[in-house]
Order: sequence, then C-alpha cells, then structure tokens
Amino acid sequence: MKWRQIADDVVVMSFPWRVFGIDFARNVTLLRLRDGRVVIHSSAPFTTEDIAAIRRFGEPAWLVDATLIHDTFAKEGRAAFPNLPYLAPDGFTRAAGVATQPLSPPPSDWQGEIDVLKIDGNRMNEHALLHRRSATLLVADLFFSFPTDIRGSARFFVRHIMRLPRLFGVSLFFRVLMIRDRKAFQNSMKAVLQWNFERIVVAHREPVEEEARATVERALRDHGFLSQA
Repeated sequence: MKWRQIADDVVVMSFPWRVFGIDFARNVTLLRLRDGRVVIHSSAPFTTEDIAAIRRFGEPAWLVDATLIHDTFAKEGRAAFPNLPYLAPDGFTRAAGVATQPLSPPPSDWQGEIDVLKIDGNRMNEHALLHRRSATLLVADLFFSFPTDIRGSARFFVRHIMRLPRLFGVSLFFRVLMIRDRKAFQNSMKAVLQWNFERIVVAHREPVEEEARATVERALRDHGFLSQA
C-alpha cells in the first residue's frame, strides 16, 4: 500500500490491482472532518497495518463505496470495520452481499463539510463527493487518470483501448456501457462543475492535484458532454 497525503485532511491509500497485466491501482481516500472523524471512501483488502494507519489519521466513522461496480472488496472492508455505517448506492447490498445504508442523502454530520451528488444517467448509480475544506472532488469510475510517464503496453491500452489520449478522462467502457441517459448525465456533469474543487481523486491510479477543474472540463468537452460554446 502506498500512503499519500494530498491535503491536511485528505489521504490517498493506493493498493495494487492488476487487470490485463496493468496495475490500475485501487485508491481508498480518507476524508477527515473537523472533529477528527474519518470517512473511508472505497474498500480494499486492508491489513492490520493499514487499519492502524487509518486510526492514526483519525477516528474511522463511515465506510463508503460510491458505485455498484466497486463491490470487489466490500466484504473485506466490512470485516476490517465491522461496526461502522456502510454507505453505498441503491442496489449495492444485493450486488455485494453486504448490508449497507443509503449514501444519498448523506449523513447530517457531513453538513457543511462533505457534499454528495448522484450522477444521473449512469447504470452503476455512481455518486461524486466533495470535501469542501480541501476543495477535493472524489469519483469512482467516472474518470480515470494515469501518469504521463506510463509506457509500453499500458500506455497503448490507456490511449487506444480506453480511448484516453490525454491519459485522463471518461473511459470508452464508461461512455459506451455505463451511460444510459446522456442528457441526464450531462446535467450531472454541469452540476459537478458548479462545485469548487482544486484537486480530484479517482478510484484508479493518479490524483490530479493542480488545475483539476480545468482538467475535468476539458475531458468532458473532449468526449462531447459539454457544448463548445
């Protein structure tokens, strides 16, 4: 596991996750509230050392998975934190076999600190989160982000199979298979762009720590989800 603190109250824990011979990584993001309680965004095969590191950062208070397709480590996440409220989209309990509570509307304890937006028009009921104090946007599979130094077959796969020539954007898989109502999806993307965010953490690979809003807007324009005007 790679530990990366990108803001005073935000940590990204990256776990190896290989598909097609490529390490896509599985990112778990820790969001700390003013009172020290921590939201654990996404689940992973947590070790005892991982759990201890999370507890040093703050008091674990909620476990979150924000899309139906992220049920891979749901049982491991629940086993690591058996007493926490587990928040997830409608349908996650059936997909994962783990009891959860609705992610939307969010807990009242998050008011003024973490916002939640259901991304309409997508089949996996993905939700985006905004950690206000750090101006950090969190998504699941809505966007992928890869480092500029990625090389070889991995770079070819990202640019030509996932169709992400800039190494950041909405993957072809998501565009073709996940979006069921393009207009509703576009409206949600406009709502995301109304948020004040300076960085973005995606579920797989690299956070964007500078000019994140411009990066997101450019990607959405590239894929035709925003008008050019």
